[in-house]
Amino acid sequence: MTVDAAAAPGTVPAGLPEPDLETYLGDPHDPANPLGHPAVLAADERGDLLAEGERALDGYGLNAEFVPRALGGRFDRADRLARVLRAVFRRDTTLGVGYGVTTFIAATPVWTDGTAEQRRWMAELLLRHGKASAGYNELAHGTDFGRAELRARRDGKRFLVTGRKEMVGNLARADAVTLFARTDDRPGSRSHSHLLLEMAALPPGHRRHLRRHRTAGVRGVLLGGLEFTDCPVPADAVVGELGGALETVLRAFQVTRSVLPGMAVGIVDTQLRTVLRFALDRRLYGLPVAELPHARTTLVDGFLDLLISDCLSTVAARALHVLPDQTSVYSAAAKYLVPKLLQETAHRLAVVLGARSYLRDGPYGIFQKNLRDLLAATLTHASAAVCQATIIPQLPRLARQGWRHSPPAPPALFRLSAPLPPLDFGSLGLSARGVDNLAGTLREYGTRPGADRAVVGLCGLLATELGRLAEVCAELPPRDRTVVAGRRSFDLTDRYATVLAAAACLGVWQHQQDDPFLGDARWLLAALARLAGRLGLHPGTTPDGSREHLCTELLARHEQSRSFDLVDRCLAG
Repeated sequence: MTVDAAAAPGTVPAGLPEPDLETYLGDPHDPANPLGHPAVLAADERGDLLAEGERALDGYGLNAEFVPRALGGRFDRADRLARVLRAVFRRDTTLGVGYGVTTFIAATPVWTDGTAEQRRWMAELLLRHGKASAGYNELAHGTDFGRAELRARRDGKRFLVTGRKEMVGNLARADAVTLFARTDDRPGSRSHSHLLLEMAALPPGHRRHLRRHRTAGVRGVLLGGLEFTDCPVPADAVVGELGGALETVLRAFQVTRSVLPGMAVGIVDTQLRTVLRFALDRRLYGLPVAELPHARTTLVDGFLDLLISDCLSTVAARALHVLPDQTSVYSAAAKYLVPKLLQETAHRLAVVLGARSYLRDGPYGIFQKNLRDLLAATLTHASAAVCQATIIPQLPRLARQGWRHSPPAPPALFRLSAPLPPLDFGSLGLSARGVDNLAGTLREYGTRPGADRAVVGLCGLLATELGRLAEVCAELPPRDRTVVAGRRSFDLTDRYATVLAAAACLGVWQHQQDDPFLGDARWLLAALARLAGRLGLHPGTTPDGSREHLCTELLARHEQSRSFDLVDRCLAG
């Protein structure tokens, strides 16, 4: 594999100062902005990826965000990567998925287990604005990778690849593909391998592009397939050990599952901003819609759900650095619950927007596009059921050990501005081994001297729920501890993920006391009460002033063009 760096203008050198992507992309409401909402909606109607957007992201050097700093890129913190990509998802989910996410997913197994040469090659490719795709799923088997049929059989000093991958993003224009292939016909966890293929080096007579699939959401993403017939590839294309792909997946996907939910927060930031603008402008019964009780409650709840989602996704991303041996659980919980919360929020906001939520152009047209895109984007890479199935086998051991005895997580997990150790892909544990420091944070808070009494009460309610979960999960029958478990096990993971979200909110509040908003207990009390209510518990009346405090903050951020997430940053518009 070779890359001619001399033919690659725009390569991002090591040490390049971080540009501000939010400012760089401009005001999405400006009709003259080629990356604004009108241009995004027009591209969506055509089913195209926004060309101006791709050129802009090339100019910014977005691919450098996916390349580790040691290899010349800017990827050093998973939580930062999620925040950077939010700027793209705030404007166009299709661009975020079609330009960025597919490449990020394809590159992560290479960073995880690739040789030094494979990592260098992938890094140089991406820094030249090259594109990569990840070929995992097959229509016959969905996300059950262990049954994938595309084969790579040894033929002397090479492999011959035969089979097809029918639904792969960006494959038609990819420069490289990370291919999940069967390399052993025997059943078991050592039957598949990753192959890193340079598309231009594959003989055309042995590969055939399949038709593009049209989608309701992210319409511009090129979703197609490739069929191989005895396609020769070099033996050094194998990433990691031969037969080791499933283990690589279990580590690499912790990174992608932790980062993608944080990117999606940007979609709902735009949804909430769009509906709030409508609710402030539109008048009914002599009042702005925003002052009507139902609309006001929906808007505040949307803000609260966005903060909760950001807490869980940010903590999961930071855990990759701080608690790498536990992120097999945290990453799956974030990838399961955050999309669920964001989708529920978007659908409630649609009720406030009313018939305008169906309009495909005009000042509110971005809402219907984002609603469709959100459903598609949150399925990208791993569905809710797959994430739950990752947690289920670990529930009994967590119930017997982690939920009863694990100490609280270190402050670095929650302190948003705190430095993080480098992400060591090899240290990511395949299982949490029954340890759960995040849940320990929730259980421990009530024992602290000087703890807030109202917070203690809600934490106690949620810790009691965790105790009930422990009793049930410790006694799960063998079948209900596997990926073929019944509905009860899946329901238990939902409740557990909700408790983890509460612990993440608590930790963020505890360690942001110097922040005027995040250090105030009123948002936390509302968040814990909302999560307790989601579990069917009875948290009582939200303390006086909590919801009014949230409403005041929401309106101030809207007026001052600041983001609705934890970072509370200034926006371009």
